[in-house]
Amino acid sequence: MPSDIRSGQDGSGLLPQLRLDELLAELQTRLAAVLTTRDRVHALVEAVVTIESDLDLDVVLRRIVEAAATLAGARRCSLRVIGEDDRLGRLVTAGGHGDPGADPPPGRSLSVPVRVRDAVFGTLELAGRKDGGEFDENDENIVTALAVAAGVAIENARLYEEARGRERWLQASADVSASLLSGTEPDEVLVLVAERARQVCSAATAGVLLATGGELVAEATAGRHADALRGMRLRVDDTVAGRVYRSGRSVVLADADEFLRAAGIRLPDVIGPVLIVPLGSGPAARGVLTVCDPPGGPTLGRSARRLLEAFAAQAAVALELADRRRDAERLVLLEERGRIAKDLHDTVIQRLFATAMTLMGAARAAERHDVAARVRRAVDDLDDTIRQIRSTIFALQVAPDERALRSRIRRVTDRAEEMLGFAPEVRLDGPLDLTVDDGVAAQVTSVLAEALSNAARHAKAHRVSVTVSAADDVVVRVADDGIGISPGGRRSGLRNLAERAERLGGSFHVGPGERGGSVLEWRVPAHASPAKEP
Repeated sequence: MPSDIRSGQDGSGLLPQLRLDELLAELQTRLAAVLTTRDRVHALVEAVVTIESDLDLDVVLRRIVEAAATLAGARRCSLRVIGEDDRLGRLVTAGGHGDPGADPPPGRSLSVPVRVRDAVFGTLELAGRKDGGEFDENDENIVTALAVAAGVAIENARLYEEARGRERWLQASADVSASLLSGTEPDEVLVLVAERARQVCSAATAGVLLATGGELVAEATAGRHADALRGMRLRVDDTVAGRVYRSGRSVVLADADEFLRAAGIRLPDVIGPVLIVPLGSGPAARGVLTVCDPPGGPTLGRSARRLLEAFAAQAAVALELADRRRDAERLVLLEERGRIAKDLHDTVIQRLFATAMTLMGAARAAERHDVAARVRRAVDDLDDTIRQIRSTIFALQVAPDERALRSRIRRVTDRAEEMLGFAPEVRLDGPLDLTVDDGVAAQVTSVLAEALSNAARHAKAHRVSVTVSAADDVVVRVADDGIGISPGGRRSGLRNLAERAERLGGSFHVGPGERGGSVLEWRVPAHASPAKEP
């Protein structure tokens, strides 16, 4: 220390000029700055530890924004995420709404980029210090340091999210394959595909649209608005979904407006981004698979697209294999039915026919009249059994088809059971599904429904038998053991049946049965054409 300051007793010393109070104040200020810097560094370290303690990307982003606002003492902080093609994605905010259009004047805001490796992930935007001052170099330095740590945390969260996505994809593919192989109904499998697609992409809504007659029809939906979207139809020729189906290339839409307008659907609230991927490719393409999110949700980017494309490809292969398996099972069933039909024809019918011939010879040789009558009744029973077996053979030789005449007749008689209070006896003879054309088949089911309805309403019967046979003519015969037809009763229904037969060049008769009740017989050519009106 200089001698003039050291002296202290010299009246000309400089200590009074330096003013000890000012030295103490400056020392206190510097000490406070050091303490503040230490506290902010500690706060930064705590913030980094907090941010990196979670692997959920949404949680990580929210903690980054909150930490930046706290460290810089900002009133408001937001992180604007940059999506694919450098487009702005979602916005994460803290301490306000983060409206970019309401930024404060220059000098009262601070922007710091957040980088993940060499790419800019987004920008931290801080506005308005709580103490009313401006952001300084220290604020920028500490937020920049936070942004570096944030980039590492975001990368880790992204990698974890991709790993979880691949895990969901593997599990979803396994679920669909297992469901198909276990014999689950196709409609239920499609619903499972939609639900698993939604889970794979963590989306709000998903749908499976299959190509049918120039349209894509939403056969299965899952998630938000599932009921409203199920059954929607999109044209293949002039819609985005149709383009994806034809080209085999995925498409991401910023929002669903165009998608919904093409289907003529209006929802109570809006839908955000939509991802559409093909379900299969080339000639084996079945349709498209779609997922969508609410507005402002996570963008359906490259990662989601890759996962959904892989899942859709796997699902399409599984559906194709299931179809081929069902075809193979049907082929085996038809072969077995053909074998049974051949055995019935070559063995059972021949034996029955031989037995009938033997009984006929015995009847002619019998001297007692009652023996001959009994033998003839046995022969009649055998003939009836032969007709039933032949009908079974015809049914076995034709592939099961819900649109076939036999199936349609069964549905009519099943519905009549409720009206009658008992099941009618049904006999189907001849190649009904092979010789009766579609127009006549439609008339047959209508006539049968009318005849059974009349029996239920008027006959008061306890037994009703239905016989439908086909050869050159198709014949519908309905007999009951009821009270018969009243002479003075209304005949509008019977007149309708007669007019149907006349238009097809056939005949209609109704009368009493041999043992009471009534018998209705409606006969037309199996390939009849309606007569022209005069």
